[in-house]
Amino acid sequence: VKRHTCLLEGGADRIELCASLIEGGITPSLGTVRAALEQASVPFHVMVRPRGGDFLYSETEYASMLADVSALRELGVPGVVFGCLNADGTMDEARMSELTQAAGPLNVTCHRAFDMTRDPAEALESLIRSKVGRVLTSGQRDTAIEGLPLLADLVRQAGERIVI
Repeated sequence: VKRHTCLLEGGADRIELCASLIEGGITPSLGTVRAALEQASVPFHVMVRPRGGDFLYSETEYASMLADVSALRELGVPGVVFGCLNADGTMDEARMSELTQAAGPLNVTCHRAFDMTRDPAEALESLIRSKVGRVLTSGQRDTAIEGLPLLADLVRQAGERIVI
């Protein structure tokens, strides 16, 4: 939350709130989210990720994600960020759909789990079917600059159906 002012001075118009960046970002505490709601002057989306590592979640971890999305919706955050994969490298469409439904009116973003998919074109269609509103991706590369060719393809494919 302290970095909020620095981000705004740097030109940010939206912030992703998460804990433990060293793990790639995990769900922040409800206390942190409440503080952000009191202090933030720009919209922020909250990461829903029970642990670092891969994006293959156990039933217990997934139940925790559903509970977190519901709690965040009740708190009134503007949006949530999550991503679930299957072991074969495809989006877990069933879980993505259920989490998106649980989010209700919140903005929903798929995080960089997308960059771990084996077929980004099919993954994008899966997210569209799941009613996800936007995708955070670097074009399956370390940086968005390196991933520009795929990003351009994804933007064309997405059209007006989802924001890349």
